[in-house]
Amino acid sequence: MIPAKFDYERPSSLSEAISLLSSGGPDARPIAGGHSLLPLMRLRLSRPTLLVDIGGLSDLRYVREDGDHLAIGALATHDDLARSAELLDRCALIPCVAEQIGDPQVRHRGTIGGSVAHADPASDLPAALMVLDAEIIAHGSNGPRTVLATDFFQGPFMSALEPDEILTEIRVPARDGWGSSYQKFQRRAQDWAIVGVTALIESGDGITGAAIGLTNMGGTPLRATAVEQALVGSSDPDGVAAAAAKVAEIGTPPADENASSEYRLHLAEVLIKRAVAEALS
Repeated sequence: MIPAKFDYERPSSLSEAISLLSSGGPDARPIAGGHSLLPLMRLRLSRPTLLVDIGGLSDLRYVREDGDHLAIGALATHDDLARSAELLDRCALIPCVAEQIGDPQVRHRGTIGGSVAHADPASDLPAALMVLDAEIIAHGSNGPRTVLATDFFQGPFMSALEPDEILTEIRVPARDGWGSSYQKFQRRAQDWAIVGVTALIESGDGITGAAIGLTNMGGTPLRATAVEQALVGSSDPDGVAAAAAKVAEIGTPPADENASSEYRLHLAEVLIKRAVAEALS
């Protein structure tokens, strides 16, 4: 299908982009790589009246260390994340997830800011940001503000961003020495995950810390807190299996043409065991 009619602006600065969004009203939308927004526009599920193209704001494309955190600019591509030496050294979970997103074309054009702001519950990165206790920084007409990842995702395609705000940076704590894994199940390599599991594991004499995120198991990314609590102190596959079974405590996941609720719970349990095993290896 053909998208509905819209106006297009390409600002040369962040302040200009914010001004355009503010004057464009609630139906103005920022766009960068476009891999999240354009498919919805083609189906006319999204009908913005103004697109503000921030893809040329090169000062928003970076990955850098900042003390005990790593700062990621909103226009860093998925390929940038997968190849970042800083992330691979100090927060390997982000590259682990990024290298599994879509296909090479998507990874070279799609941006972390666009993916996160789109708030699709089937998207790969949001659950990883939740388990990392990431901070999301947005700039709008009232200046910058910081939102915790746990508060940012509010429902399917709904985020804490105000209409005139642009996501500019994501800050993730360094996780030196933690093992990580992202396991997902999908029909084809480039498809959205039917279920995805993010695992962040600290180990010594057994598992001493655990964070487990779930993708496409609800209207937002989820933390499997019962699984996390049960994993701490586990030191053998039986303990991990018993902890993984507690994923059922999240409640009933959605059912659709790809999977029933029961099948999603089964997949999540299997993928948790795989993710923990890889994070410990």
